[in-house]
Amino acid sequence: MIAVVDYGVGNLFSLTCSLKTVGADIVVTGDKEAVLKADKIILPGVGAFSDAVKKLRNSGLDKIIIERAKSGVPLMGICLGMQMLFEKSYEYGEHEGLGLLKGQVVSMEGRLPSELKIPHIGWNALHFTENETDLFKYIEENDCVYFVHSFYAENCEDSVVATAEYGKELTAAVQLKNIYGCQFHPEKSGDVGLKILKAFCEK
Repeated sequence: MIAVVDYGVGNLFSLTCSLKTVGADIVVTGDKEAVLKADKIILPGVGAFSDAVKKLRNSGLDKIIIERAKSGVPLMGICLGMQMLFEKSYEYGEHEGLGLLKGQVVSMEGRLPSELKIPHIGWNALHFTENETDLFKYIEENDCVYFVHSFYAENCEDSVVATAEYGKELTAAVQLKNIYGCQFHPEKSGDVGLKILKAFCEK
């Protein structure tokens, strides 16, 4: 059973539809006991980092997710969910993340060429790094996925498994042992996204 964590800030419909398409056994839940019993966990998220991490902590789900991830349960963060896996975010202030991955989340503002629009919205090719991952076993270098974001993770070289070029190489996906993250939306990335979700579900 895969627990898709519902803590009030995720657009869950397209994600749950995609997971069901690849045959996943899922439950969308904000119940701590259900997350404790799950074989795998997906942490989605949209919106502001500070609001999301506050809601996660107020629910008590943050401690359970950290505990389960440290025990070896596969965990995937998607978009804002991935950003919360890092140590901190500088999105409109300084905010502590879950600390499961080394690195910080920073704004694209001032770091990209001035002619590029922010947020970064659209399809971009994935460029694989030398770090090992089993998340991409069904896809190929330069396959395209769909992004919507204004912030990205940096100083996380030990976990980056793919980047995407948007004025510079931005962190697109991470894996460190059983902890995974996609800055893009696999549930909005067509067949490529479905293959990535399938690979995670097979963990």
